[in-house]
Amino acid sequence: MRKEDKNTLIQSLAETIKSYAHFYVVDIEGLNAEVTSKLRRESFGKEVKLLVVKNSLLKKALEQVEGDFTELNAALKGNTAVMLSNVGNVPAKLIKAFAAENEKPVLKGAYVEQSIYVGAQNLEALVSIKSKEELIGDIVALLQSPAKNVVSALQSGANTIHGVLETLSKK
Repeated sequence: MRKEDKNTLIQSLAETIKSYAHFYVVDIEGLNAEVTSKLRRESFGKEVKLLVVKNSLLKKALEQVEGDFTELNAALKGNTAVMLSNVGNVPAKLIKAFAAENEKPVLKGAYVEQSIYVGAQNLEALVSIKSKEELIGDIVALLQSPAKNVVSALQSGANTIHGVLETLSKK
């Protein structure tokens, strides 16, 4: 490959990485064509972009992206694929589901919510990270809970008072 072509490819990869909020570096070596196609289809359906890249080109592309990704250099060995997403936990859930059936993909590293995770042992933590929408839903539910308790207490109290008054009126 000519140097100009490599530079163009690096620029394109850097722009792609910049356009997504999160990315995962995974190993998909050994998956046959059928399983790889299934992974690509499911990734596309969940708005996750899957790219197979050379480690050296990915390192150079990450140097052009704002931030310090040097911790991920240790994970850039062997075959590498990049999963890009705007929702932090979707690729982790996808990796977990596929790994249960095929032993691959294996998480090598990830950049999620401005944090870097290196190693497959972090997969469960990444699965449990909540998206912005999930956090907003949790906050709304917590804010509604006290109001529901007050209304419930007032309604049960009204029934109790009504019962007491009815008993007294019968006596």
